[in-house]
Amino acid sequence: MQISLDNPVSAPQPLSPYYSQVARIEHADGSALLFVSGQIAEGATLTEQTRGVFETLTALLKAHGAGLADVVNIRTYLTDISKLDEYGAVRREFLTGTPPTSMTFEAARLFRPEALVEVEVVAAVPAR
Repeated sequence: MQISLDNPVSAPQPLSPYYSQVARIEHADGSALLFVSGQIAEGATLTEQTRGVFETLTALLKAHGAGLADVVNIRTYLTDISKLDEYGAVRREFLTGTPPTSMTFEAARLFRPEALVEVEVVAAVPAR
């Protein structure tokens, strides 16, 4: 098993130099688990921010040979849980297959005061 941490240059860069966006745990058979740190995005509305988050997640996964179809777990933090339906509508645009395991929390504040949503995922990448 080999562990690597990185911030792929082909994806939006982290908002702080104090964390890595992706932890890749590579197994001997070439399969891997990807742990993608919580992502936030710019936008005036929850819909805009959610779309930006999923676009960033897509880029981070792609840099490691994966896609949203490989996501096995998703953890979402919303500053207003009453807007879960608004978030869910955008999420369904991006996660179109069998839904992954999921947890959603309401958080009083996120990393940036203007952030309305933060999402982290775990993806399982099959051996090539």
